[in-house]
Amino acid sequence: MADHRKGDTTGWDAQEVRRAAQSEHRQGGGAVRRRKKRRHFFNPLTYILFVLVVSAILAGIGWLLASDLCAFNRGERTTATVEITADDDMGSIANKLEDAGLIHYKWFFRLFAAVANADEKIGIGTYELNTDMDYRALIVGMRNSSGNMNSDTVRVTIPEGYTVEQTIALLAKNDVNTEEALLEAAKTATFDYDYIDNDSEEIVRLEGYLFPDTYEFYVGHDPKGALDKLISNFNSKIDDEKLAKAEERGYDLEDIVIIASLIEKETDGTDQGNIASVIYNRLEGPGDKQGTYGLLQIDASLLYALPDHEGPITQADMQTDSPYNLYVNAGLPPTPIANPGLAAIEAAMEPEATDYYYYALGTDGKHHFFTNYQDHQSFVNSSEYGG
Repeated sequence: MADHRKGDTTGWDAQEVRRAAQSEHRQGGGAVRRRKKRRHFFNPLTYILFVLVVSAILAGIGWLLASDLCAFNRGERTTATVEITADDDMGSIANKLEDAGLIHYKWFFRLFAAVANADEKIGIGTYELNTDMDYRALIVGMRNSSGNMNSDTVRVTIPEGYTVEQTIALLAKNDVNTEEALLEAAKTATFDYDYIDNDSEEIVRLEGYLFPDTYEFYVGHDPKGALDKLISNFNSKIDDEKLAKAEERGYDLEDIVIIASLIEKETDGTDQGNIASVIYNRLEGPGDKQGTYGLLQIDASLLYALPDHEGPITQADMQTDSPYNLYVNAGLPPTPIANPGLAAIEAAMEPEATDYYYYALGTDGKHHFFTNYQDHQSFVNSSEYGG
């Protein structure tokens, strides 16, 4: 009896569990019912079309980048001047190349430059580049043998009117290179300019052509390269049209630079045009009527021949036997006497039209100009004279 009840109880329990499950299923509204899986079908033609479109886009982009990298399809060859300074980085260099029309994709050039270690090759300087150059050629074209973008640099301002010797001393003082190395380059290096006498071994051959300006150099810069940077700047400042007009009057580039150097050493900074007119009037005018006889009588030229001179110029000084003594030698000195600035060069090419033959420094720090000797002497003997 007990066994029978035990089996009945077990059967009853199982039936109750089944009933409870069925009841829960009905009350849950089929919540435990299995969801049928949806089948997704991708059209093979759509997939192939998608792959082809993406491939075409990537191929097109790749061709554009490859064309820029290899300098394909840039049209007619053009040249551009690009200046790299110590303040530049690869981003600003890419901007300059793009602005010059030498590349089209700055980001891609920067990527190539990073792979090619361009910062170890590109250096400060001014470079002539062209649209036929691919990325590698552009980087090589901006190479500087003196240093690269990671090298130490120094900025030097060369004052107007400095001589070659003063300029070299200033460069050496700022660690551009040693004075000995710079002097040797000034004497013996070959410079690719018609107006530089490469047969001479005197530093005076560079006098007048080391343009005064602010420059950036590498510490330990190649001596010839440092000097060439100054000459190249001078070369860029010459206005060919104005020079042509001067040549029509009978003055070549060397004459202009000599006259400009005289102006530079005599000017107070505001009167270049008038001083130029005095020089030209004395060279070209009726000197016999003004008592000048073609003599420029410029103290600065005499002092160039007397570098250790101190104090006022004496009558004995005016008898110095030197081609730079313009008290006894008519016309121009044999070479420039300093490196003139742009204002003096322009005044030499286009002087003011005046009747002045004389000038003297006043106590006001300004030059006073005169058309005749009597007025000039009256001023010199007055309290206004400051010479």
